[in-house]
Amino acid sequence: MSEYTYLPRLMDAQLQETLSYIGAVLVVGPKWCGKTTTAEMHAKSVLKMQDPDQAKGYLATAETKPSILLMGENPRLLDEWQIAPVLWDAVRTAVDNRHETGLFILTGSNSVDDKQIMHSGTGRIAKLQMYPMSLYESKESSGSISLQELFDNPNLDVDGIKSPLSIERLVFAACRGGWPASLNAQTEKGALFIAKTYLQSVCDEDCSSIDGVKRDPQRMRTLLRSYARNISTLATNASILSDLQANFSDFSEPTLYAYLNVLKRLFVIEDVPAWNPAIRSASSIRSGDKKEFTDPSIAVAALNLTPEKLLFDLHTFGFIFETLCIRDLKVYSSALGGRVSYYHDRFGLEADCVLHLDNGKYALIEFKLGSKQIEEGAQHLRQLGDLIRKHNAENPQQRLSEPDLLIVITGGEIAYKRDDGVYVIPIGCLKD
Repeated sequence: MSEYTYLPRLMDAQLQETLSYIGAVLVVGPKWCGKTTTAEMHAKSVLKMQDPDQAKGYLATAETKPSILLMGENPRLLDEWQIAPVLWDAVRTAVDNRHETGLFILTGSNSVDDKQIMHSGTGRIAKLQMYPMSLYESKESSGSISLQELFDNPNLDVDGIKSPLSIERLVFAACRGGWPASLNAQTEKGALFIAKTYLQSVCDEDCSSIDGVKRDPQRMRTLLRSYARNISTLATNASILSDLQANFSDFSEPTLYAYLNVLKRLFVIEDVPAWNPAIRSASSIRSGDKKEFTDPSIAVAALNLTPEKLLFDLHTFGFIFETLCIRDLKVYSSALGGRVSYYHDRFGLEADCVLHLDNGKYALIEFKLGSKQIEEGAQHLRQLGDLIRKHNAENPQQRLSEPDLLIVITGGEIAYKRDDGVYVIPIGCLKD
């Protein structure tokens, strides 16, 4: 077996910088996305709460004197700290008492019920969210086009820049997902197996162990399958419930929301909220969340798809492609305070993604897998930009910021800027 090689993450620089500002940093995200490995790169001592040889002793110590578990060279990593939620308040107290930065790194694969924590970590513990690896981190995107540089220079010359990803490799990358373990697999079959194992673990173990409430694995699988059929759409939870009730007649609405809450706490799903600028009446703008997983491979595994099947069904792959793009944009924009939303109104005007930065800049983005859809995507972006400018002309006292970038992200191979100012960029060219 080849030696494991750590692939640097974009989170590395963000974690290092944040540790220099504040006493402790909490790194959250789905399990197997690389939180512990990355945190270990920055820690000088480590406490692993899931260590089977030490777990009972750690829990006993946490109940009597949790400060003992904080002893060690700093930054000290407390991995899966939520197993003993009292560690949160112990860390907060230690940061208050010591008045130092870079003391602790906490990692966790599920969020904790606030009732188990006495105080918030505001001002003491910063939170960073980690995702499975982007295509740039997995060395599949060339990174020839920087998202930061695009925002800094809207006239950036990208014409002729080529992506190294063929459609076949792009489909495989989406099916495999951004799980670090999959990149160290010896075969493509082994790489694809990781996402399937992840899904099985969520259904069979994690959905019940997160809070000690027994949940039916088969019902969770059915829910995930229905969710996967509706990713990158505005399907309502009512339609998801109908799918479940077709298989389990006693599946109630409260149970659905309880299951969905578990998936959110495990960072399996992360829906995209609506952007509601005041450019039309509130009733005309769609306001429901868009269904998304944190990694496209989860949808592929839930639907029991393969790269071969998807190559013959690029329509279905288009929805999975959007999930992959959303994942990568979240990774690339995280250090810039990035957040994503979408726009859709009842007149058919839409932007698949609105990428907002914390400095107020934003981009309107459409995801189009093939070249035939690029014109449609560019037209939507131009129309939405025109609508914002029209609003500003008619409402000078309530002006909205105009978009800094209009981008169609594609699965194609060549980047260029259109005469109308819309960038066409392959996902295989992007980086932070």
